[in-house]
Amino acid sequence: MVHIDQFAVEQWMDKYENDAKHNLAETCCASISLSDLVNLSETSEISNNILDFSRKQVYGAIRGTAALRANIAALCSSNAPVPLPDEQVLVTNGAIQANFLALYTNVGQDDHVICHYPTYQQLYSVPKSLGAQISLWRSKENDCWRLDLEELKSLIRPNTKMIIINNPQNPTGAVLARDTLQGIVDIAREHGIIVHSDEVYRPLFHSVEQEELPPSILSFGYEKTVSTGSMSKAFSLAGIRLGWIASRSPEIIEACASVRHYTVISVSQVDDQIATFALRSPTVHNLLKRNIALARQNLKLLDAFVKEYDWACRWVRPKAGTTAFVQFVNRNGQPLDAVGFCKSLQAKTGVMLVPGSRCFGNNVDFRGFVRIGYVQEHRVVAAGLQELRNFMEEEYEKLAVA
Repeated sequence: MVHIDQFAVEQWMDKYENDAKHNLAETCCASISLSDLVNLSETSEISNNILDFSRKQVYGAIRGTAALRANIAALCSSNAPVPLPDEQVLVTNGAIQANFLALYTNVGQDDHVICHYPTYQQLYSVPKSLGAQISLWRSKENDCWRLDLEELKSLIRPNTKMIIINNPQNPTGAVLARDTLQGIVDIAREHGIIVHSDEVYRPLFHSVEQEELPPSILSFGYEKTVSTGSMSKAFSLAGIRLGWIASRSPEIIEACASVRHYTVISVSQVDDQIATFALRSPTVHNLLKRNIALARQNLKLLDAFVKEYDWACRWVRPKAGTTAFVQFVNRNGQPLDAVGFCKSLQAKTGVMLVPGSRCFGNNVDFRGFVRIGYVQEHRVVAAGLQELRNFMEEEYEKLAVA
């Protein structure tokens, strides 16, 4: 039987999420209803504009409808010199399936994989379970979570098959700039390596100047690039469970499509219709405008909290996405036991956070770090941070260090 490491962050969410009174661990932008979606679309009728109630619910388009794949292709290749063909998009049940399929298809026994770190555990645990050798390419906290391209070069081996990045980065909210992405592509092209970019938080760039917005990995003219994404994080529609794999390589898409037959025949036709509607203009622009404004509004609250407790909190302010990675220390600067902190906080206040040392590391990396999700409804974030303040005043200094 194939061994795969326990999925720490998803286990933590499964165990604590349902009992949270103030969920500051949520990573999706504040969810919307179909009625909200209609309002954002500047139209009026759900039946005519989102769901065709006369359509029989068959399997439908196996790889996703042409309209949906066209919308995703446009999203993935906006501002790219060459548009992405619709045929090079494969629709999946969420980004988690998209990542799994792309990794299962492209990585095998004795391959070597280099993975951006910290990141969503799936991106390195799945290749490891397939027999691949894993090198973690560590972003530098003391340099705004930047990556070192010279270090990447030093990690390359003769059997290196794939470089995996996460942009924007979960859990830090950091962004890989255009020149870093270009460097990654140049190195990969030199060695014939696939670049897999989890872009599930793209294009939620709330704290990046317009001229500094990084393009998708598919925009650099290199065929062996793969992008994954979904409707869950930036687009507030986690409930429809719809994601995608997009690639500049027709061969990669065909290989993923072949493997996909073993996991799902097609996505729900209802989900396909809703996603198609959400990703068309002007709906997609209005939805992103709403979520970027919410991110900026709530990030101000979190920034004020970190400044208020600057003796206890250290962070690199996130530039994109929905999450921040904050280190909590005692008055002597020693990192707290993040697991104990999160458990005590939720037990006493109902505020849920995610411990970085448990869910994004190995209990040595990221001591004292917690992941905070801040792009929920404003009232949720405000209430959660107030309860966290109360805890800081009454309970915090009783906590153990790591």
